[in-house]
Amino acid sequence: MSHHHHHHHKHDDENPSQRIAWAFFLNVGFTMIEFIGGLLTNSTAILADAVHDLGDSLAIGSAWVLNKLSGRDPSHRYTYGYQRLSLVGALVNAIILVVGSVWILTLAIPRLWQPEMPHAEGMMALAVLGVAVNGFAAYKLSRGKTMNERVLNWHLLEDVLGWVAVLIVSIVLMFADWPILDPLLSIAFTLFILINVFRSLWQTIKLFVQAAPDEAMTAQLNQALRSLTEVDDVHHLHVWSLDGEQHVCTAHLLLHTDYNVSELRQLKAQLAELLQPFQLAHTTIEFEFPDEHCRDQHSHP
Repeated sequence: MSHHHHHHHKHDDENPSQRIAWAFFLNVGFTMIEFIGGLLTNSTAILADAVHDLGDSLAIGSAWVLNKLSGRDPSHRYTYGYQRLSLVGALVNAIILVVGSVWILTLAIPRLWQPEMPHAEGMMALAVLGVAVNGFAAYKLSRGKTMNERVLNWHLLEDVLGWVAVLIVSIVLMFADWPILDPLLSIAFTLFILINVFRSLWQTIKLFVQAAPDEAMTAQLNQALRSLTEVDDVHHLHVWSLDGEQHVCTAHLLLHTDYNVSELRQLKAQLAELLQPFQLAHTTIEFEFPDEHCRDQHSHP
């Protein structure tokens, strides 16, 4: 039924990659217009919004490239595949956004003391265009179901709100002589960008240093493994994440006695069932027998 249903809607045939590519080109083209428009209208708020949109374009672009790459099979060199590339993408995006934000602040802060009147009509025209372009891109992506598309959709909605703010300020400036609104708005945008960047940067760094994605989950895993009657102790339990969604777990289980092969098989089946709810992408479990010496140096977490 569902298969049949798809043929009525022509627009459902686009895949996530196409939709993302589409949003990317729209955004990049528009970011160019914004930078030029910001300089022409002498508006730091529009330049700040341009930096924000540049960040989103990068996020969309890297999401698109990674969408293509991360599906590739692991190789001899990249044995885990290419999932972790998204972290590199996130890091590069963060750096570019921080540089852009600092640039905006150096333009905007001096203007708090010597406000310059931006070209209000030009600002308004750009803002209307901005709401339209980003609104349309958000609408295109809102049909997407993938995590990537959902995140990007949020970005685009944020952009729409940003443009609404520019629109309101431009209308106020047409009637009132308050040029300081422009640098104030640009500083507000920039702080918003920076707070988000540092939040995502912190997540990225935690993933880079292979911190456990979720302490509670690590504790639950430890408990689950210890709950098996055959298991005396659990050590070298390592949990980390490839990209924040695909998790990896390794552990050594010290067993009570020397079980025979059929008992070990049974234990492995029990383990598989036990680990099922955790939805791990890669697991490696090693059994150790009572009088055996552990290969890895002991350091209990």
